Amino acid sequence: MAETTTGRRERKKARTRQALADAALRLFTERGFDDVGVREIAEAADVSLSTLFKHFPSKEALVFDLDEDIESGLVAAVRDREPGRSVLHALRDHIANTHASVQLDDPFFVLIESTPALRDYARRMWSRHEKALAAALAEATGLDPDAPAVTGLAHFALEAPGIARESPDPAGTVHELFALLEQGWGGTALGR
Repeated sequence: MAETTTGRRERKKARTRQALADAALRLFTERGFDDVGVREIAEAADVSLSTLFKHFPSKEALVFDLDEDIESGLVAAVRDREPGRSVLHALRDHIANTHASVQLDDPFFVLIESTPALRDYARRMWSRHEKALAAALAEATGLDPDAPAVTGLAHFALEAPGIARESPDPAGTVHELFALLEQGWGGTALGR
């Protein structure tokens, strides 16, 4: 009985969280981030303001409702990779398949890029992900978490989607960028 109640409670929380995120994104894309208040979002999702803040600590967090999922996906790409598969290749494939697909004209991306508060929040979010990814890379490789190879790869990996997004072939661009990491600059026109 306790499992059923716990499961039902968790599903209800997830539905409420999703309703809030959906209402926020709809209102933000219709009217702009700065022209929508958190009270309006709570009302649109049919919850109280205190419920909204139980699920999301700030107005900006409403836009990035998948923040934890993104971070856990990056860490899992490193930790749960197939035996014998390199960290570099596992991370490359994860990023190419998940983070490079957002196009510049996507309403979500346009909203973030056109709103300074959201751009700042996204930058802080990526910084947190970078630290978590560096910790996973250090664990997987036995290197020190502050080693330049660890922090450099974590930083580069999280910057790659931004570069790839502007390409006509984002996934291919991620592969090209990671090949550059793997093979170095020497084989390119820049290394000659």
